[in-house]
Amino acid sequence: MKLSEIVKTLNLEICCGNCEVDVRYGCVGDLLSEVMAHAKSDSIWVTVQSHVNIIAVSVITGIRAIVLCNAHSFSNETIEKAKAEGVCLLRTDKSPFEIVGRLYGMGIEP
Repeated sequence: MKLSEIVKTLNLEICCGNCEVDVRYGCVGDLLSEVMAHAKSDSIWVTVQSHVNIIAVSVITGIRAIVLCNAHSFSNETIEKAKAEGVCLLRTDKSPFEIVGRLYGMGIEP
């Protein structure tokens, strides 16, 4: 599924990145080591983490996009690193629980 379709359906705010990429899987979590151990390539990651290290985790695992929930914001440092690495950053005021449920309902695989 195109990330742009997810962005539109879930009314996500685009902070940076290309939304015309394919996303097949999803992951949720705030512990970086857990995400590194379990995330699949071509995933969308739902989290409340916004530290710059989330970009390194995304690059290592092949995560295409990160959704920051609960109305949190990314720092300028995180946004600039995401731009440099080609990671799409999205945000929402919705909870991780709601976003993950809706992604699953859209056919995004765990």
